[in-house]
Amino acid sequence: MTFYESLDITLIENELICFVGAGGKTTSLFILAKELKACKKRVLVTTTTAIYSPDENHCDQVILRAESSDVMKKRSDPCICVLGREVTAENKLLGVDREYVTTLFMEAVVDCILVEADGSRQRPIKAPADHEPVIPNGTTKVVGVIGMDVLGRQICSDSVHRPEQFCRLTGRSMGDRIDEEMVAKLILAPEGLFKSVPDGSRNYVLFNKTDNRERKKSAVRIIELLTRDAPHLPDFILADMFTGTISKVT
Repeated sequence: MTFYESLDITLIENELICFVGAGGKTTSLFILAKELKACKKRVLVTTTTAIYSPDENHCDQVILRAESSDVMKKRSDPCICVLGREVTAENKLLGVDREYVTTLFMEAVVDCILVEADGSRQRPIKAPADHEPVIPNGTTKVVGVIGMDVLGRQICSDSVHRPEQFCRLTGRSMGDRIDEEMVAKLILAPEGLFKSVPDGSRNYVLFNKTDNRERKKSAVRIIELLTRDAPHLPDFILADMFTGTISKVT
């Protein structure tokens, strides 16, 4: 199964897809962008926070905000363009405001806009702060990413981005070992993985790094916990983005 198929992308309608969470957002986003380009689509990748500025292996062109609309309107070829406000001395591409992303989507300047709407400092799991995530209006799909290699690790700043917030949402303490129940609580919490998701968006949990039997069993256990505790659930994807192994749980 391709990634875009697991996200129910029809290749007919335009999409505005946001990635939140931790444990492989940027990798997953660019994999999806490459798949869509291979399907002859024009793809715009951007962020409402900040990402490392991509190199030529990831995109065809980096565009700064002032020129973005005109540049994309002139391109008719399948492509991946990356949009940011500016590139810093640390090679960080600073994000654009969410209203501008919505405007580009409404103008249909590309076939698909992919947004990294959350920062995680390369940790496998995170809890959002008050100002996170930054999701544009009009978003059609939100992908909440969780790195399954976090299971069994202690709650601390090395494993969790915003560990104090994570403890508050899960009812646990610093130093506790992260288990399936904690991950389920993070997904379900109103201030958790899908915080600030707009009405009308279709949501997906991407369990990334399910590269062995134990992690796959843990993902299924989390889904069972969610099914027990909530009437309305997101869709679930099991993946190892490093190898490109993707499956959907129905």
